Amino acid sequence: MIRTGLGYDLHRLAAGRKLFLGGLEIPYSAGLVGHSDGDALIHALIDAILGALGEGDIGRIFPDRDPRTKNVRSTELLETVMTMVRKKRLRIIHADAVVVAEAPKLGPWFPDMKKRLGPILGLRDDRLGLKAKTNEGLGLIGRGRAIACWAVVLVGGKKA
Repeated sequence: MIRTGLGYDLHRLAAGRKLFLGGLEIPYSAGLVGHSDGDALIHALIDAILGALGEGDIGRIFPDRDPRTKNVRSTELLETVMTMVRKKRLRIIHADAVVVAEAPKLGPWFPDMKKRLGPILGLRDDRLGLKAKTNEGLGLIGRGRAIACWAVVLVGGKKA
């Protein structure tokens, strides 16, 4: 059995917050606003995985009013979702994501993001694609006020 899932997330940037993307803390003058650490890349991956499982979206599993997930690292949320994947006797075959941001430059961080995310997802480097794009100066992202991420996953295995 093969399933696909598509995920998307967008968070505003704000001064005084740490920037977390792909499970890493990236030095920058602003961070993503969110109930958790705001890691939009992981949130998009989570939504893609939940879509492939037929389980809705991140807000259904981790409501933003739940005090247990306030300021939690998104890697912990991803680990919880991967437990759901394994319980269904499925696995991630491939994941691909695009981060849309004017700044900071993210390409140099992708190898470390793969090292952080790959083991959680159960993926080798060649089965996890990460790319960065700008918004060519357009909209909130283009003005450096937000970061968005798109992700797609391929899930396979025998359903329980």
